[in-house]
Amino acid sequence: MSDKLKLARQFIQALPHSMALGMELQELGDGSAVITMPYDDKLIGDPQTGVISGGAVSALMDTCCGAAVMSHPSNPAATATMDLRIEYLRAATPGQTIITRATCYHVTRSVAFVRATTTDEDADNLVATATGTFTVEGHT
Repeated sequence: MSDKLKLARQFIQALPHSMALGMELQELGDGSAVITMPYDDKLIGDPQTGVISGGAVSALMDTCCGAAVMSHPSNPAATATMDLRIEYLRAATPGQTIITRATCYHVTRSVAFVRATTTDEDADNLVATATGTFTVEGHT
């Protein structure tokens, strides 16, 4: 396991909301990240349908986007969300793991730009998409 992946996993495990939601970092590359969140009854937003809360999905997307920024080759030391626009396309299928893939595609001296997609186990049918901007600190 690379040092960057190990550090990123430690970072995500240090975030109380990430641990409470069961997030797990699956992949980390040069400006990209994949994080999963397993289905859990405590995350249900609609008891009648069993659909996961949009808030849990947005937290997953935000965390994954931040991980993508921190893994960018420009080596930002820290980041924070400035703006995150999420478009929900459908409800995730109850009982299925949710997967977010994020890519940091451009970094300036102070701002990183990120895109993300979220699916459930049907990888061809998007649950949500996001675009965001994140602060960049300690950029080299």
